[in-house]
Amino acid sequence: MSENDRVAAGAPDNAPVPAYSWYALSVLVLVYVLNFIDRQILSILANDIKADLGVDDAYLGFLYGTAFAIFYALFGIPLGKLADSWKRIRLMSFGLALWSLMTALSGFARNGTTLTAARIGVGVGEASASPSAYSLISDWFPARLRATALAIYSSGLYFGGGISLLLGGLIKDNWNEAFPGGGPLGLVGWQAAFVSVGIPGLLLAAWVLTLREPVRGAIDGIPTPEDPAPFSGFFDELVQIIPPFTLIGAWRRGPKALAINLVGAAFFAGLAVVMTRFVYAGVGTFVPSVSDQWLFLGIGYYAVFSWASALRSRDNPTFRLTWGSAAFLTTIIGYGVVSFVSYSASFFAAPYGEVRFGIAAAEIGFLLGAPAAVAGFLGVILGGRAADWLFVRTPSGRLYVVLFGLLAPVPVIWITFTTSDITIFYIFAALGQFLAASALGAAAATSQSLVLPRMRGVATATFFLATTLIGLALGPFLAGWVSATNGGDISLGVRSTMWAVPIGFLCLIAAIRLVPVAAATMLARAGDIEKPIATRA
Repeated sequence: MSENDRVAAGAPDNAPVPAYSWYALSVLVLVYVLNFIDRQILSILANDIKADLGVDDAYLGFLYGTAFAIFYALFGIPLGKLADSWKRIRLMSFGLALWSLMTALSGFARNGTTLTAARIGVGVGEASASPSAYSLISDWFPARLRATALAIYSSGLYFGGGISLLLGGLIKDNWNEAFPGGGPLGLVGWQAAFVSVGIPGLLLAAWVLTLREPVRGAIDGIPTPEDPAPFSGFFDELVQIIPPFTLIGAWRRGPKALAINLVGAAFFAGLAVVMTRFVYAGVGTFVPSVSDQWLFLGIGYYAVFSWASALRSRDNPTFRLTWGSAAFLTTIIGYGVVSFVSYSASFFAAPYGEVRFGIAAAEIGFLLGAPAAVAGFLGVILGGRAADWLFVRTPSGRLYVVLFGLLAPVPVIWITFTTSDITIFYIFAALGQFLAASALGAAAATSQSLVLPRMRGVATATFFLATTLIGLALGPFLAGWVSATNGGDISLGVRSTMWAVPIGFLCLIAAIRLVPVAAATMLARAGDIEKPIATRA
């Protein structure tokens, strides 16, 4: 029996995992490493960007978080749908080529507007990666190893983040030393760094195209036939989530749906105005990044509201198992709070260290980046293994690891951003990465376990809505805004994000109670329409 025949027949859960699955996973890890190099390199370049473009910490938080996150989240939904219906290998390759190109183009930015536009492009491209990867991994690895495999994939986040600090610092400092007045094409150090890390992604995209597409759902004994019209669902999702086309999607569903959509648009527009005025009242001056922040968030939240409303009428089984599931929502919101705090700390650690301790970018890139990469890798791997070990003993086992990843980093991050000892700063920055990283594989595997195979791409995109619209879009900006309005006090800015921890704690306590029942009743809650597919041998 060939490997495809064995997989299509539904291999036993304790069967050895083929070597090809581990090879393919290693390629996906490289993709995720580059993903976070391109995303996180902004941290080590932050102080130079501030000086050259005349921006502040609030803008940097907006640029790193919201400008990237909103479009990452919005396009993650239709691209997640495409990952559920089209060739995931092709989708990931094309997305990688796009975000690598936009990273390189970031190096040619001459003002905040063009740099923001480039970051938006990076967000759109990167939105294709994890929905495709999570779905592929779930078809390459059995349930008993899924959290471990997802944790290994997720380790690319920490290697990429650490390598970005090392590479960014070295390229920036060496370039500026070699070309004090600007080098070829007039590029200065931070611009050369963007170009240097963007170009290799085009080569990696070609390598990804050589991977073989697995049979969807076969490893779980639920082989799913290919969608004969894969792009129709993608365009349907695109119309449902990208304003103002969302009005067309609502109109198609009837007058009541259109009225609800308009009310939602008015609500989020009003909320954006209120938040902008509230922030202006606090600082007493006009700050463009603040206005952009709430405008982008208002658009993002309205778009997600439109999409979720459409999903309910167009694919009610998927809605029931995601937006309609308290277990799913409390899991992803709980992890969203983990990312709210950890994204803020990881982004501002390098600029804080440069200013607080007077460290050169190349030096801090090595002493902060390398330990953080190793610590993050160990944290996500050990967290994933612990989650799998606990899962076979109790249905809520993985969530205890997520809860640990929420609470354990709090005192560590506090010490990192208050100590006057540079050695303690380096040690605790790495330790904070280790502890926060432990939650990722467990949270991702839990979200995947609550949906059917055909829904995994959309479930992954929804999961990442929490890490983007809650964590990435809010955490770094709020930390940067607090810093900018308090004389550039980055320490205060990062520590101010701790107020969200009790919210995450309550969500995860609820998830621990809800997830076992939700997993056990998944087919029944999806509805009769799913049963013929789910029971197919």
